[in-house]
Amino acid sequence: MFNRDSQIKELKSTSEFDIVIIGGGASGLGIAVDAVSRGFKVALFEAYDFAKGTSSRSTKLVHGGVRYLAQGNIKLVTEALRERGLLEKNANHLFKRQTFLIPSYQWWHKYYYGLGLTAYDFLSKRLSIGRSKVVSAETASQKINNLKSEGLQGGVTYFDGQFDDARLALNLAQTASESGAVVLNHCKVIDMLKNGEGKLIGVVVTNTETDEIINVKSKVVINATGVFSNKILKLAGRKKKSLKIVPSQGIHLVLDKSFLEGETALMVPKTSDGRVLFAIPWHNKVVVGTTDTPIKKPSYEPKPLEQEIEFILETAKEYLTKVPTREDVLSVFAGLRPLVAPEGDKSNTKEISRGHKIIHSESGLITIVGGKWTTYREMSEDVVNEAITVHNLTDEKSKTRELAIHGNLSKSDKKELDKDLWYYGSDTTKLQELIASNESFRMLIHPNYEFKAGQVIWAARYEMARTVEDVLARRIRLLFLDAQAAIDCTEAVANILQKELKKSDSWKIQQIEEFKTLAQGYLI
Repeated sequence: MFNRDSQIKELKSTSEFDIVIIGGGASGLGIAVDAVSRGFKVALFEAYDFAKGTSSRSTKLVHGGVRYLAQGNIKLVTEALRERGLLEKNANHLFKRQTFLIPSYQWWHKYYYGLGLTAYDFLSKRLSIGRSKVVSAETASQKINNLKSEGLQGGVTYFDGQFDDARLALNLAQTASESGAVVLNHCKVIDMLKNGEGKLIGVVVTNTETDEIINVKSKVVINATGVFSNKILKLAGRKKKSLKIVPSQGIHLVLDKSFLEGETALMVPKTSDGRVLFAIPWHNKVVVGTTDTPIKKPSYEPKPLEQEIEFILETAKEYLTKVPTREDVLSVFAGLRPLVAPEGDKSNTKEISRGHKIIHSESGLITIVGGKWTTYREMSEDVVNEAITVHNLTDEKSKTRELAIHGNLSKSDKKELDKDLWYYGSDTTKLQELIASNESFRMLIHPNYEFKAGQVIWAARYEMARTVEDVLARRIRLLFLDAQAAIDCTEAVANILQKELKKSDSWKIQQIEEFKTLAQGYLI
């Protein structure tokens, strides 16, 4: 079962793992799924919660990257489009085919972008999810009702994928666990185990709930901690920062769905400073972003900068007739991209490749950095292949191209999903049975949203949620959708979790204080 106690019991009963993974984001969880499906004994440790960092703070797109095509990075685009198609098959419950519109306010733009998107379609080959079209101004206005019509010359429509990032991370963790991996959140790697020759033979982990320290032996240790990779490299023996990671911050504003009328997403390929801007329907809201701002020091809770907020609002005003203001922002979230610095100028993060890089340390540590959500599966396959080669593991081939992820549904079954519970996929029926089993489970945790107490119970029992933040940020996403609403129901969620997890009153009080403080950072 995907249960913390059983996972810890399994951890302690295993004398040695083949592969230990540090980091429970997209890369780490993908590696766990790939490795365990090949038959390896695998353990993964996440210091906080699955997808706590960058992997829950994306633009919610599974895409080839139109702007990478403009940069001439054909290899990255081709790989990403293939992976987009595979994800639609393997995690269909979380994948949505999303129509995008690029509006044109100069007559030649729609033909210019139309030509580029024809190439985009071609590169997706048999995994295409729809054809791009050059459209008239009238059609463009019909696609997005509140698009500014003054000077509009038409546009281009194309298709890309959209998903829920934190839910996919959770489903990957469940998939790995069901295949036999030990997958634990709130377990922090605090040191490395080495033999007499200085080679890694495992890690030292602390269970942050109990402060218990556990030595875990392993043939291979993989560092998948993204922007925090240098901390693990230092633990493994690097005395200086030899890995040049350039953290780039991207922020997103969440607005009411009325700011983008219709189901079509807006894509602005080149804003005033060269960035791309998206406005995307998501969970009955609109997510607008993103920025690309170099920062010096990574943080688990990066703060949006005032100039980033103003940039998004000012750019949205150029395209939408209903103009968003600061008062309209329901939530703002920021994430960090672990970009691998090239030689030379590192200040222009928009031009740094989103490709991934695998680094080998003298101690035997394997580190994966860079990349993006869309290509997580291919990145994971590459890392496990490296581990097999470098550490002489049994040469088993990857199986993840055809491997269904927990929650996956057929397209026909997907159509039958409850409109409020779609992101649970194949778990929906059992969740509904749980909610129906007790009148108190049917109570809403907030009057303006359809989230029920039973979903909090489900998160604690079957999704390894251990804190109020785990539930409201990454199991039901309310913190990202409406920060004030999340604050308003903090006590209700804490009460449910206290009872379900058998915690003390002091634990509950601390949870309420910590979450309310954290959630303030999502308000502007």
